[in-house]
Amino acid sequence: MAVKTRGKKLNHLKKVLLEHYRIIVSNRLSATGLIFIIFFLLIAIFAPWIAPNDPWEMMYDSNGEFASLRSPSWEFWLGTTHLGYDLFSQLILATRTTLLIGSISGGISIVIGANIGLIAGYYGGKTDEFLMRFTDILYGMPFLPFIIVLISLFGRHLEFIILAIVLIIWRTSARVIRAQTISIKQRQFIVAAKARGCSDFRIIYRHILPNVLPLLLLYAAFNIAWSIITEASASFLGFGDGETISWGGMLYELWLSGKTRVAWWWFAAPSICIVLLVISLVLVSRAYEEVANPRLRKR
Repeated sequence: MAVKTRGKKLNHLKKVLLEHYRIIVSNRLSATGLIFIIFFLLIAIFAPWIAPNDPWEMMYDSNGEFASLRSPSWEFWLGTTHLGYDLFSQLILATRTTLLIGSISGGISIVIGANIGLIAGYYGGKTDEFLMRFTDILYGMPFLPFIIVLISLFGRHLEFIILAIVLIIWRTSARVIRAQTISIKQRQFIVAAKARGCSDFRIIYRHILPNVLPLLLLYAAFNIAWSIITEASASFLGFGDGETISWGGMLYELWLSGKTRVAWWWFAAPSICIVLLVISLVLVSRAYEEVANPRLRKR
């Protein structure tokens, strides 16, 4: 019996994944974004095997000379820093850190935002008033300065950077899910579920949640993109984890070196990666935006 139940769950999961895959590939721009996201994911997974050198090892060229501020070449594909570090190796390892922070922060924040939105929208009254006023208070706090203050208080560690981003980035998704929940809970199938004696938990998570899933995935992509931008911004300002390497941290090291106008390759590599990944996430979210709002589809 347990084997059959597991088999049904796996088949259901396959159908759900296939459905979302079709949603994304149905839009050319979203499909392009998905290709880039998969590309970055593969780099992050296999980073230790792809990176040719230790990112913190001072490099020497084939002639035995110290490779300081070398422009891109066959020997150093993305050039080197003023301390002779291989930028290609740094970029590869930084991909893992950036994606880790982005995916964890975005994932946790969308879970928090979804639950607050669902509970506030479904119960209404004092519960809705309390949760939405709390959300409004967070809206009054400046985004990046608030995160920098939290990182300064808790420390420049990876887990605290993720915590700081999560604590504030869920706001928009909570309000949007709340509005959608208020609309859905008035429909006939919700009234019928209440009449059958379904619990509030079942109604919220078995009946309402699947109907707001496209919106959740839309804002999940947005949250991950904002998390990546926020981490890069905080790291560039010197509030990143000094024990790990990220794209924003690479830009911070460039600024500290004072070689911003000289080492264009040092600036270009992480900047292009940040832009490509964020644009890819936005492009994927476009497909779910069309599902959530059919009026955006081409006629």
